[in-house]
Amino acid sequence: MTAFRGFAPVALEFYRGLEADNSRTYWQAHRDTYEQDVRGPMEALLGELTDDFGDAKVFRPNRDVRFSNDKSPYKTHLGAYVPTAPATGWYLELSALGMLTGAGFYHASSDGLAALRDRIDEEGEELAAIVTTLQEDDWRLGGETLKTAPKGWPADHPQIALLRHKSLSVSRRIEDEVVYSAGLVERVRGDWDELRPLVEWVSPVLEGTGEPGRR
Repeated sequence: MTAFRGFAPVALEFYRGLEADNSRTYWQAHRDTYEQDVRGPMEALLGELTDDFGDAKVFRPNRDVRFSNDKSPYKTHLGAYVPTAPATGWYLELSALGMLTGAGFYHASSDGLAALRDRIDEEGEELAAIVTTLQEDDWRLGGETLKTAPKGWPADHPQIALLRHKSLSVSRRIEDEVVYSAGLVERVRGDWDELRPLVEWVSPVLEGTGEPGRR
C-alpha cells in the first residue's frame, strides 16, 4: 500500500475548476489529476486508518441526476465513509474547501428510525450529552429533521429535538496546511476518535434494520 504523504494543492484546484466548469470536457481533460492527485491519495489516507476503523468505501464521482433539476454530471467533492451499520459510520470528504470529517447516520429505514426513537425515548439524555459535547468542540450538527413531532410522539417530549431527526450527523472542516502533509492521517484519526461515542451509540440500533431509504 502506498503511504499517504498529503494531498497536493492541485487536488483542491481540481475541484475549484470543476465548480466553474462541471462538464465532461473538463473531466476528461483532468482525469489524470483526479486519479493521481485526488482518488489515489484519498485511498492511501483511508488505508492508513483501516486498522483503527475498518475498511472504507469511496463514493463514485458521478452524480445521480435522474430525479434532480440540477443536471451537473459530477460531484464537486470526493466522499468516503467507513460503514458500521446501514448508511451509518465515519465520513470523509475532500473538496475545494479542504477536508471535512464527520460521522453519524445519513439515512435510516422505517424500522431503523422506529428503533432509534425508542432508544432516544429511553436513553436520549445520553445521546443529547454526546451531541452537546461535540457541538461545544465546534462540530456542526446536521441531518434532515421533521418540522413537527414524529407521529405518535408528544411535542413536549424532553428529547423532541432528537426525535425529529430522520438523519443525524456532525461534521467539521480541516482547512489548514495539514491537508498537504502526512500529518493529516493523525488529524483525521483524532477527529474520528472524538466521534466514536456517537457512532457507537447509533450503530447497534441500526445494525440489521434493513436497507436504508429516504423518508
